[in-house]
Amino acid sequence: MFSKILIANRGEIACRVITTARKMGIKTVAVYSDADARAPFVAMADEAVHIGPSPAAESYLIADKIIAAAKQTGAQAVHPGYGFLSERTSFAEALAKENIAFIGPPVGAIAAMGDKIESKKLAMQAGVNVVPGFVGEIEDTEHAVRISDEIGYPVMMKASAGGGGKGMRLAYSEADVREGFESVKREGLSSFGDDRVFIEKFILNPRHIEIQILGDQHGNILYLNERECSIQRRHQKVVEEAPSPFVTPKMRKAMGEQCVALARAVGYYSAGTVELIVSGADPTGESFYFLEMNTRLQVEHPVTEAITGIDLVEQMIRVAYGEKLAMTQDDIGIDGWAIENRVYAEDPYRGFLPSTGRLVQYSPPLAGWTEDETVAGKARRGVARGAGSVRVDDGVYEGGEVSRFYDPMIAKLITWAPTRNEAADLQIEALDNFRIKGLGHNVDFLSAIMQHPRFRSGELTTGFIAEEYPEGFHGAATTEGFRRILAAVCAGNEFSWQARARQISGQLDGPLPVSGEWLVKIGDDRFEVVLGDGHAMVDGVRVDGTCNWLPGMVQAEATGKVEGGEEVRFGLIVERIGNQWKVTTRGAAHTALVLPLRLARHESLMLEKVPPDLSKFLICPMPGMLMKLHVAEGETVQPGQPLATVEAMKMENILRAEKEGVIAKINAAEGESLAVDAVILELE
Repeated sequence: MFSKILIANRGEIACRVITTARKMGIKTVAVYSDADARAPFVAMADEAVHIGPSPAAESYLIADKIIAAAKQTGAQAVHPGYGFLSERTSFAEALAKENIAFIGPPVGAIAAMGDKIESKKLAMQAGVNVVPGFVGEIEDTEHAVRISDEIGYPVMMKASAGGGGKGMRLAYSEADVREGFESVKREGLSSFGDDRVFIEKFILNPRHIEIQILGDQHGNILYLNERECSIQRRHQKVVEEAPSPFVTPKMRKAMGEQCVALARAVGYYSAGTVELIVSGADPTGESFYFLEMNTRLQVEHPVTEAITGIDLVEQMIRVAYGEKLAMTQDDIGIDGWAIENRVYAEDPYRGFLPSTGRLVQYSPPLAGWTEDETVAGKARRGVARGAGSVRVDDGVYEGGEVSRFYDPMIAKLITWAPTRNEAADLQIEALDNFRIKGLGHNVDFLSAIMQHPRFRSGELTTGFIAEEYPEGFHGAATTEGFRRILAAVCAGNEFSWQARARQISGQLDGPLPVSGEWLVKIGDDRFEVVLGDGHAMVDGVRVDGTCNWLPGMVQAEATGKVEGGEEVRFGLIVERIGNQWKVTTRGAAHTALVLPLRLARHESLMLEKVPPDLSKFLICPMPGMLMKLHVAEGETVQPGQPLATVEAMKMENILRAEKEGVIAKINAAEGESLAVDAVILELE
């Protein structure tokens, strides 16, 4: 076995590979940029080599620097993780010339499957179902329009070398093609160094299902069941699960055998994934089509590990060393259900805009839970929680920065349980116990999805988010009973806060009795709360189990029982902001104003701060670079018209006019770096 390997990646996947290598007794080498000098993966590795400035194009994407680090440290093999150089044939070839093993598939398979155009041709030859489309290179926008007209709308435009949701645009009309084609080319060039684009039919009511492949260098190839990745935003996966609630045993076998045939046709070995689009409108489940093959480990690989008990990183290392697979297809089973949620640095309350900055507070939901390296002998590497387990894969740390230079992922939360509903319930509980402060994050949104009736029913499509949140995300829905519990919590916190303030100032001798009458305003709801000893009466209904207040931002658990109603156990984060309480729990942030009931009659006299009118300004919603201005001073614009394109986190974001007006002044130039809330232009 290898004695030392280098990880040509960063963040959570670098930590993930190091964890398995350490278990196998293999020493590790990390490479890092300026931005990652203090990152956890650097500290975890046995050795670390600095490879350049923060931009990936000047560090992680330079193969010569990676190879030099491997030679310098005596690493015998390189694991590329995903992204960066993981699917670059030139990188694998360069490693081979230096007699350094590549922990991944053969060069020929990477070349064949890495090009979406060529891979589609090979899939057709191997007898795999393919989506109708144009297989070939597209010359320009006019050519793209003609092709799209022939295929029939809607169509999907994709960068040939793309992946991870980058370089993709859905077009419902000729206007969409004209607007998006050049953006797809630019994203393909900037992210993958290849501006070729192809176009294919967009399948209605589509489900995104992928098959995990694992092969060795001795001709053995297996499929390790499927993953459902239908819940996506802007073609970026958000929630993944294994198995799929849609796939039948017959369908799984048909999909798996076609994917193995494709892998065998290109001489594949190592871990890989064949992505399929499935028509949810077909009740037989037989309408599935090849999308692409990713010749690397996938971000969502932990859910497959959870239901099969197979450590995919370990298998990749063993296969690269030349070992045979120790299992056969008959050994691959399905044990329970696993769900993965991607925790991103983005603000769902502001249209999912990227949110970069410092993690002032960061604590994943593991503190105080039972440590358990392998639940029931499975490769889950998490903590036990009741009948299931929780695993967090991350590469960040409290006080560190989520940089604009890399992917905005903070962590991956993986839960396993015997059933799908139990795995989802465990997700909700774990998400309640994430503590993240300093930047926007999507924890509330993920919790809302886990609670959503449509998710629970398994009726998923890739349009789930757009269809269920057409007006944006404003927090998960709550019941009247649950809001009563929150009112009791806030009243109890206000009482404790005031009592503590009196004790600190020396104005109070001995403990204050737990009593008092309060008015609690949560949004448009008004509750009258009477505190008792260990309970509260909220509008005449008894609520038990409120939590006590602690200084600052706290993470706590509360149990609320409403007579004649629900009983709820939940985690919550409580923070006092000014004269109000902010309580975040169960997928929503609630702001509460708590007043002594005797003073409530004066509430109407309180001044209300009116926000300034910013409607005449185009404000940059996130840190990024101004790629293109679509208008000039003096030009009249209409609602929905593109005004500017800002690139952030390697994605282009088109900012549009919200109302009709005339451009009075442009304050920024193309190529300029913009801070959040920077004024790009003004309307008359």
